Amino acid sequence: MIPVAFDYLRPTGVDEAVAALAEAGDEAKILAGGQSLLPVLRLRLSAPSVLVDLGGVAELRGVREEGDFLAIGAMTTHDEVASSPLVRRFAPLLATMAATIGDRQVRHRGTLGGSLAHADPAADLPAAAATLQARYVLAGPSGRRVVTAADFAVGLFTTALADDEVLVEVQVPKVEGWGSHYEKFHRVVQAWAIVGVAAMVRRSDGGIESARVTLTNMGPTALRATAVEQALAGCAAEPAAIAEACMAAAEGTSPRDDVTASAEYRRHLVRVLTGRAVAAAAGV
Repeated sequence: MIPVAFDYLRPTGVDEAVAALAEAGDEAKILAGGQSLLPVLRLRLSAPSVLVDLGGVAELRGVREEGDFLAIGAMTTHDEVASSPLVRRFAPLLATMAATIGDRQVRHRGTLGGSLAHADPAADLPAAAATLQARYVLAGPSGRRVVTAADFAVGLFTTALADDEVLVEVQVPKVEGWGSHYEKFHRVVQAWAIVGVAAMVRRSDGGIESARVTLTNMGPTALRATAVEQALAGCAAEPAAIAEACMAAAEGTSPRDDVTASAEYRRHLVRVLTGRAVAAAAGV
C-alpha cells in the first residue's frame, strides 16, 4: 500500500526538530531509522500529517565518554553500537545485543533511539537499557530532562516521551567486573524474539555476589526478574544452583498468547533461557 499524504521536514538541529514537533502537535511522527515506522505507514496503521526526519541532525550520532558513563546518540545505528570499541569495553551487553538485531540491512539503518522510543515489547534493546540502568536525555520546548530506563517505557508501544520531545541520547553507566550475556529464542534469525533474557553477573569468592536479569517479551515492557535476582544473590556459581534460582523467572510476568507461542510456552522458555543466560554471564 501507499502511505497517506504528509508534509516532510528534515531539521538540522535538535532545537529545530523540537520546534517542528511543537508546531505540528500530535499529528507529527519522528522518523529515525524507519525500520519500524515505514512498514506501519505503508499499511496505513499510522497516518501522520507531518514526518520529522532526524537523519540530518548530526549531534544525535556517535558514542563518547562522559565521566562514569557512555553517551550514545539516539540516531546511532545498531551496527555502530555493536562495533564501537567504547561500547564493547564498557557496556559489552549492549554491543552483543545490538549485533543480534534483525539482519545486516536492519542493523545499518535501524537506530538505538528509534528502537527504544518505539517500545516494542519484543525488541531486544529495552532489556539491555534496563539491565545496564541507563538514562535517557529528552529535549522539549522547556529544555532537557533525564528519565531512567525503568521509567521510560510505561506500556505497550508507549513511553514517557511527550509529543513535542526528542530522545537525544542514552547515557549508559560504565560497567567493569561484571559478566554479561543475552539469550533469545526466535523462529528465524531476522524475527523478533519470542522470549529473550539479558543477564549481568558479578562474582565474588567463587559465588554470585549480585545479578541483574531483564526479560524480553514477557509483558508490555521489558521486565526485571527481581525474584531471580534475589535468589541469585549469594548463590553458588554452579549450574544446579543457578538453574534452581532461575525457576522463578516467570514470576510477575504477563506473557501473551499469539501465533508464535502460547503464554504457557513463553513461561517455560523464560525459565530455560534465564538459566542459560545467567550461567553464561557467570562463566559456568
